[in-house]
Amino acid sequence: MKLVRYSLLVLSLLFCTIIWSQEVIIRTKLPESTSSIWSFKNKMSSPQGLIIQTQLHDSVSNWTKKNKLGFDISEIAFVNWSAGGTSSISGLFKSEFTRVYINGNHKWANELLVKYGLNKQDGTELRKTDDALVLNSTYGFRSDSTSNWFYSGKFNFNTQFTNGYKYPNKDTPISSPFAPAYIFLGAGAENASKDRNRVFYFSPITLKTTLVLDQYLANQGSFGVKKAIYDVNGNLISPGEKVKAEFGILGTAYLKKEIFKNMVFENRLSLYTDYLNKFGNIDVDYETKLDLVVNEYVRANIGFHLIYDDDIKNKIEVEGKQITEGPKAQLRQVLGVGVVYAFQ
Repeated sequence: MKLVRYSLLVLSLLFCTIIWSQEVIIRTKLPESTSSIWSFKNKMSSPQGLIIQTQLHDSVSNWTKKNKLGFDISEIAFVNWSAGGTSSISGLFKSEFTRVYINGNHKWANELLVKYGLNKQDGTELRKTDDALVLNSTYGFRSDSTSNWFYSGKFNFNTQFTNGYKYPNKDTPISSPFAPAYIFLGAGAENASKDRNRVFYFSPITLKTTLVLDQYLANQGSFGVKKAIYDVNGNLISPGEKVKAEFGILGTAYLKKEIFKNMVFENRLSLYTDYLNKFGNIDVDYETKLDLVVNEYVRANIGFHLIYDDDIKNKIEVEGKQITEGPKAQLRQVLGVGVVYAFQ
């Protein structure tokens, strides 16, 4: 657990560094007085100077900031309902933070996504419905200021906050924080619109690292890592490996478009194949969402998330025991109504 805390701290510091760097870049561009820096600072200390400083701060900033917090809730209750039914309540917290820096032909886009959802039904314990921590960072350079093509380097990290279970079994976790965690690091080309509502990225050289920092899951060979070796008596000879590295091709796509008034369609797609291990066997991660805007703060949404990874084996319950099957397509569907607060 210490390693998990330290890793989360590192991620927090990384995102704080992104935000702090905006101020550093802005400050380096503040004009100096023709006489001295000290006289310029004195002018800034006056009320009029404060107004000038604010205007300069806004005018020279190359950062675009967007922040969005949301909470979806769904509930159904029955009291003496003759047709029967089970009362339940679900809640989903989600947040999205973006920081985009543009200076001439340089662009640095950063995105932090957080989701966590819970469900409670009569007669059952509290259960998790969603859990994600995703950080994306892409740096790009273009030789022509009118072109939408960039030479790009891309970093992606994603994991979860709490243990995951194959319900109703809550004794044996099938996932946990940083088990798994995925890191993609590569270089390639990106085509992006000015507002980044359409982004395509292709990298023929991408390192994919899978972390399984829970030794119990690593010993099982979960998520594609090399599993533990036991002797005929069940004694551990060598523990399972916690890291798996792959080298391959990554392609991603993002599209956000208002298809009708107050109806926004959003898609995210990631495709990856490894050069050395089953080349052509593609890992798929596709998420789509339709937002129905009621007003500035209230929205309804429907969407689904599809994942296929040959390294992720499906688990089923047979007579109270977990049995591992082969890889299968994973599908999650969401329908909710909630409030959204956007700010800069």
